[in-house]
Amino acid sequence: MKIQQLHLSNSEWKTTFTGDGFSPKESQLVLAFGESSLLVDSSLFNNLKDKYPNASIICCSTAGEMSDDSVYDNSVVVTAVQMNNTRLSCIETNIKQHQDSQKTGYYLMEQLQAPDLKAVFILSDGTHINGSELVAGFNEKNKKHIPVTGGLAGDGARFVKTYVGLNKIPEEGNITAIGFYGDHIKVGHASVGGWDEFGPARTITKSQQNVLFEIDGKNALDLYKEYLGPYKDDLPGSALLFPLSLRDIATGETMVRTILSINEEEKSMTFAGNLPEGSKVRLMKANFDKLIDGSSNAAKNSMETFSTNPDLAILISCVGRKLILQERTEEEVQSAREIFGSRTQTTGFYSYGEISPFQPNSRCGLHNQTMTITTFTEN
Repeated sequence: MKIQQLHLSNSEWKTTFTGDGFSPKESQLVLAFGESSLLVDSSLFNNLKDKYPNASIICCSTAGEMSDDSVYDNSVVVTAVQMNNTRLSCIETNIKQHQDSQKTGYYLMEQLQAPDLKAVFILSDGTHINGSELVAGFNEKNKKHIPVTGGLAGDGARFVKTYVGLNKIPEEGNITAIGFYGDHIKVGHASVGGWDEFGPARTITKSQQNVLFEIDGKNALDLYKEYLGPYKDDLPGSALLFPLSLRDIATGETMVRTILSINEEEKSMTFAGNLPEGSKVRLMKANFDKLIDGSSNAAKNSMETFSTNPDLAILISCVGRKLILQERTEEEVQSAREIFGSRTQTTGFYSYGEISPFQPNSRCGLHNQTMTITTFTEN
């Protein structure tokens, strides 16, 4: 695997890395993570198409871009990949072409099926898609537990419009999926949070997909405000500081759920992922050092089965972590970078949701408030 990385900032392009033997014309895949307004400018896609004429070009809007050990805003980070012995298949669809998000995920996984499929990487719209249902569709068609990882596009801290595009200017509602095939590719993955749980475990007694109404038979919003104390006056923004830990009673799996909005009239809360009735929840609070350590642990776990450090690592972290860490944001990227060392090229972005299996050889899930890492090595 050979890699080249570019960075567009303040209208200037800079080549930040070019691996030995890399040929732009032989590159099969280009990932462009960046600010929405830059990605929807036709000149950016045209520049990439001219430079990498034979590559599948995927653009994804972000809430911040990562490259090497740095975090950027209002820029575009481009990673071009030249595979030596691995076949790729890139497909795209739009949520409007399907009945719902679950059917969308099922369709994409069905299109990628082949006996030698080794991994799938997803980049999805982050505002029109129910991430939990999208992942459920992939799982329904993924009986072999092939690793499915990726994330939901971002829109800074605006939460208005997100954009994804394959071989065209990106648009709202798009979901792309990349299939990696053959015995030469090895993919690792990990997703780690780093939050502290507090308070008693409670049961969700009324919910509708990602909208929460009642916990332990009591109004969920009123109960949540009791715990927030003075922070309740800053809702919904302050909710990023206090996500929920969700344990699915059917599977025993634990994940983090972030609040996106509240409805005072309905006394409900909308989350960035489903909250099934009967599940157990606990409040969580930020621990800065644990959040940064979580990034380091994700890097370690993502290459547990590798004999050498990976060629490429894609880091996808939640926008909530960025808003909480603020001036310490780069520390979580740097902590992962230190684990990978100089051999591994890193890229990534801040997202509205992260996708990764809960553990090796298991179904994938939608995560919030985690650092999720996918690593790639080609033999």
